[in-house]
Amino acid sequence: MSKQKATLIGLVAILLWSTMVGLIRAVSEGLGPVGGAAMIYTLSGLLLLFTVGFPDIRRFPRGYLACGCVLFVCYELCLALSLGYAATRQQAIEVGMVNYLWPSLTILFAILFNGQKTTLWVIPGLVLAVAGVSWVLGGDQGINLADISRNVLSSPLSYLLAFSGAFIWAAYCTVTSKYARGANGITLFILLTAATLWVKFALSEQPPMQFSLPVIIKLAFTAVALGFGYAAWNTGILHGHVAVLAAASYFTPVLSSALAAAVLSAPLSFSFWQGAFMVCAGSLLCWWATRRQ
Repeated sequence: MSKQKATLIGLVAILLWSTMVGLIRAVSEGLGPVGGAAMIYTLSGLLLLFTVGFPDIRRFPRGYLACGCVLFVCYELCLALSLGYAATRQQAIEVGMVNYLWPSLTILFAILFNGQKTTLWVIPGLVLAVAGVSWVLGGDQGINLADISRNVLSSPLSYLLAFSGAFIWAAYCTVTSKYARGANGITLFILLTAATLWVKFALSEQPPMQFSLPVIIKLAFTAVALGFGYAAWNTGILHGHVAVLAAASYFTPVLSSALAAAVLSAPLSFSFWQGAFMVCAGSLLCWWATRRQ
C-alpha cells in the first residue's frame, strides 16, 4: 500500500470519528444513555471481530494489557455516557468539546512521563486550549465564571465524565506509546466496553429502549464509524504520513461540532465557534512545540 493511499485512509478515520458526538447522542435519545452505548459498542465490536479479527493476547505485554484495557474502557464509558446524560443537544456538543482537551493533554503527558522534548511554546498552547473550552462553556459572554458555573452545574455528571475522559485518553495514549510494543487490542477493548455497559444496564434502572427506523439507521452508522474509524486510523499510522495525520487530527473539534450540529439540528453560536477554533489552535501549538524541538 502506498503512503498516499494509507494517509487518505487515515484521514477517513478522522472524518468517521468526527461524526461520533452527534450520532452517539442521537442513538442515546432513542435507546437511553447506557442501552444506546451498549448497543453501539456491541455492534462495533462484532464488526471488528469479523474484519480486524481478535488479537492474540498472549503476545501482549502484560502491563499494557491490564492498563490498556482499564484506561480504554473507562474512556469510552466517559465519552458515551457524558453525551447521553447531557441535558440538551446543545449541551451534548459542548460536552464533546470538553472531551477534545485530550490532544493537548496527551502532549503534556508525553512531556511529563515519556520524555518528549519540547519548547516553551507548549505552555501558551495548553492555556489557549483550556481558554477555548472555557469560552465554549461561557456561552455568548465568552469566559464568564458565573455563566460557566451555571452551565456546568446544570448537568455536572455529564461535564465531569467528559473532563475525566480527556485525562484518561491522554493517559491511554501515553501508556500505549510507551508499553504497547505495536500490540493492537482494539477489538478486545471495544468488546470489553460493550460487556461493561451491558452489566451496568442489567444492574441499574434504565429507560426502555425504543427502536425506530431512524434510530436503527443511526445506530448502524455509529457502529460502522466507530469500528472502521479505529481500523482506518491503524492503517494510516502504520503505513501513511504520520505528521500529516497528526496535524489533521487537531482540527477534529471543529469538524465534529459542525457534523454534530447538522445531525442533531442544534445551531451553535458564534462564541461557540470562537472557542472551538481556540481549542484547535491550542492543540496545534502544542504539537508544533514538540515538532520544533
